[in-house]
Amino acid sequence: MTEHNKFNEKGLVKRYENNPILTKKDVPYPVETVHNAGVTRYQNRYIMIFRSHLRNGRSIIGIAESEDGLGFKVHPEPFLVPAKEGTFAEHEEFGVEDARISLIDGEYLITYSAYSRHGVRVALAKTRDFKSLERVALITQADHRNVVIFPEKFGGLYARLDRPHSEIAPWSIWISWSPDLVHWGNSKLLIKSAAYHWDEMKIGPGATPVKTEKGWLHIYHGVFETMDGAVYRLGAALHDLNDPSIILGVSDDWILQPEDPWELTGYVHNVVFTCGAVLENKKTLRIYWGGADSVMCTGTADVDELIGLCLEKPRPPLG
Repeated sequence: MTEHNKFNEKGLVKRYENNPILTKKDVPYPVETVHNAGVTRYQNRYIMIFRSHLRNGRSIIGIAESEDGLGFKVHPEPFLVPAKEGTFAEHEEFGVEDARISLIDGEYLITYSAYSRHGVRVALAKTRDFKSLERVALITQADHRNVVIFPEKFGGLYARLDRPHSEIAPWSIWISWSPDLVHWGNSKLLIKSAAYHWDEMKIGPGATPVKTEKGWLHIYHGVFETMDGAVYRLGAALHDLNDPSIILGVSDDWILQPEDPWELTGYVHNVVFTCGAVLENKKTLRIYWGGADSVMCTGTADVDELIGLCLEKPRPPLG
């Protein structure tokens, strides 16, 4: 039996035995879901900023913290709700969703989707203490989602992965660059969905990439359309350390699919969706994912196995 068959048989991601780790019952204010959370470390703690649906169907972002990355306590008030005035209010009126977190130069950069009658754009905010929050700019036009900023500069420039929508090449992963976090350009297509593949319908950036010795490891999501609707799974991609626009490998196999009851059934069934992953040490990646757009789950994967899947069993990045 080959090593890859061993990986597939036992599963690349080891689920935490006490999943789900956060549900709406853990939130001290009224919400209907808890999912799609960005996660980072801050002052020897884990910080999770999670999306929740309200009963009007719109979303806000809450915050929870943990000492071990497993048992989280939710703060008594939401972390980010739609702005009440100004430009941000106009573009956040339908809700704020799916935050990602990147630490650069002592600041935590937070990207999130802003929904309004104009469509969906991505906004950028920043914090140093997860108490005060400063909105910086709306950093995409409509329709963009799933922006993740690399937690390091390259030649003095910030780099991000994003997902614009086009009817010709729908829902692909691009890279863009910025000197100041506000103005972005020099965009390049990096990864497209592959025909009759587990990510055939659409793909998008997932968790903030983590730096390893062999490249930037990025856990992304892919979607396959079935007769019973879409199935959301997770895959892995490896980007060059010095130039993340260079793709070293994209996993042909998925690394995680909906299997547990709370992933198969919920607000949106058959979904595992990540916005956060934390490198526990050089060998272990802890991945956080929303199950069925309803609860938060976590699990771990061996970094070398994920990299091996990208380099030794890849698929063409552009389909």
